Amino acid sequence: MSSGRRETTLRFLAEPGDVNFGGKVHGGAVMKWIDLAAYACSAAWSGKYCITAYAGGIRFVEPIHVGNLVEVSAKVIYTGRSSMHIAIDVQASDPKELKNRLTTHCIVIMVAVDENGKPTEVPEWVPQTEDDIKLRESAIKLMNMRKQIGEEMEAHVKYLK
Repeated sequence: MSSGRRETTLRFLAEPGDVNFGGKVHGGAVMKWIDLAAYACSAAWSGKYCITAYAGGIRFVEPIHVGNLVEVSAKVIYTGRSSMHIAIDVQASDPKELKNRLTTHCIVIMVAVDENGKPTEVPEWVPQTEDDIKLRESAIKLMNMRKQIGEEMEAHVKYLK
């Protein structure tokens, strides 16, 4: 059953095992955290098991350092029949100072599935504020752009075969 909760934030410390060869947190570790937050958010909204269908527009703005307190915030910004568009912001700070700075942001699309792995309906999210309306409109614009990009990418897939 859906909790109706639209936002989720995961918090943890960046560990030495998360570091790349340059001494900063590895982009792959950040992408894993993004996926975890998107799952937690979409499962809470839908009340169902959800799978990742798309992760895009990932922008690594600033590095995350070992020992930083990391916050991965996820928010539903659009719902389709079985899909949920989740906006993700990753922020980090020195835990002694707690001055958050944006490090990464993106959009993740999650799909609710039933026990057979088939897409299943999710509750509709209806924007209530002007900011929410803008987020929903932005999600729709991005969805249309992804369709165009997908069509363009087909040429590359055919070429590589």
